[in-house]
Amino acid sequence: MKVLMLNSNMVGKIWIPDTFFRNSRKSDAHWITTPNSLLRLWNNGRVMYTLRLTSNAECCLKLHNFPMDEHSCLLEFPSCRWLPKNEILYHWQKRSVKVADQRYWRLYQFAFVGLRNTSDVGHTQSGEYVILTIFFNLSWRMSYFTIQTYIPCSMIMVLSWVSFWINKDAVPARTSLGITTVLTMTMLSTISRKSLPKVSYVTAMDLFVSVCFIFTFAALMEYGTLHYFTSNRQNKKNKDKHSQQVEMPLRMVNIRPVTSLLQMNNIGPYQDEDVYAYVCLDGKGCTSFFCCFNDCRSGAWRKNRMHVRV
Repeated sequence: MKVLMLNSNMVGKIWIPDTFFRNSRKSDAHWITTPNSLLRLWNNGRVMYTLRLTSNAECCLKLHNFPMDEHSCLLEFPSCRWLPKNEILYHWQKRSVKVADQRYWRLYQFAFVGLRNTSDVGHTQSGEYVILTIFFNLSWRMSYFTIQTYIPCSMIMVLSWVSFWINKDAVPARTSLGITTVLTMTMLSTISRKSLPKVSYVTAMDLFVSVCFIFTFAALMEYGTLHYFTSNRQNKKNKDKHSQQVEMPLRMVNIRPVTSLLQMNNIGPYQDEDVYAYVCLDGKGCTSFFCCFNDCRSGAWRKNRMHVRV
């Protein structure tokens, strides 16, 4: 016989290397329904031993460019007792390592880019030992973060700009819109970091959310500043108008439409050098014409440059 196939009961009677996963957090062997292992002996002394394992390994991620970055997670296979390479030697059977069909992978947040394997030699006081390493190259899937974070933040930021088209006198509408968008941005920024480790540095997503929050907050502060200066200016105008009314006697002008007529005998071309002092009606900001209509400045009197003395 060239090859002798044995079951798992013979594994305890032969020597096997003490291989372990260096960066593993938890590893389990499959024992259902029987130990998932295989042992084969060749007539030239070669021994083949396979074992099915499930290992949860840690991977150090640098999230500075999250979620537009790629990561390389490794898995190391050294000897448990750190035997030197003159006693035990690890090497890859092939240059490249193959994985199962990617259609059966269950990576919902990551996209599998590829893998590579290396063989390194570690140096200690006891000697040199061999470490086999396999790297899994992964990248984040942008679709999840686009739907959950980028699109909502962009829409909330644009929604805060709607207050610029609302009348400045509508204080409840603009205030409620600004406060609502600011609180929504605060909630989105909190949710975006819940599924990530609590790192001390700023990621790319944090920068994007912060910029959206600044624009939203600035829209609210813009209306507050506008309302403050507008109200102060209006109060100042009212005070000046009230002081003028106290100093000057009120001149009552009684205009009866339909029945009253104005005698237009004294009509002549407008002279720039003539200075006339007229008192306008309340609410009319006329300085050079005596008129009682809202469109006095754009009316026929302005176009024809006619001055009417009443």
